[in-house]
Amino acid sequence: MKRLLLISGLVIFASCKQEQQQQDISSNLANDNLALEENIEVTNEQVNLMPEAREEAAQWLAYITAQNEISNLRNSTVAEVVENAKPLVQIMQSLQNSVPENLKTTAVEARINVLVTKSQVLQQLATQRELNPEAIAKTAGEIPSDFNNFKLQLNEIYLKTLEDFEKELDELENQEQKDSAQKPRIPKKLSQESELKPVN
Repeated sequence: MKRLLLISGLVIFASCKQEQQQQDISSNLANDNLALEENIEVTNEQVNLMPEAREEAAQWLAYITAQNEISNLRNSTVAEVVENAKPLVQIMQSLQNSVPENLKTTAVEARINVLVTKSQVLQQLATQRELNPEAIAKTAGEIPSDFNNFKLQLNEIYLKTLEDFEKELDELENQEQKDSAQKPRIPKKLSQESELKPVN
């Protein structure tokens, strides 16, 4: 009889424990679903390309695609980020593989490597069995800032150095000297006479 009571007590205890675990799981799923529907937080700052860099980027299809994806990321929920993680990796890898020769600098390639790596981390987080919405949102929120840093490096290519400015100044001075040497000189006496005579 004692055994029967003990077994009954254990069964009741186990079923109560199981119900509590089911409630905890349901509660966690509800919280995760809410977290998945929240928008990711991204920086509002955007770097504008200089005219020369913009001209080059306008002909670079992978850059245009990446720029559009970053714009979409700014208004995405965590669930949308999870859904688009794999295409984001492909876009960043395409960007990496198609850098125009005149933009291939160590700094530009380093920034693209950061974008590829960050998008791969995001994809890993998005494909885990148990999603971590906070980690996904944090990583996705960093990508637009990394893209801004990439655009800064594109601008750096076209920034003039102090030596470039000095060279331009020298060229302007030389041009002014040539222009002043090529102007015909009118004798002072003739120029004064022409000022005095009325023009008919």
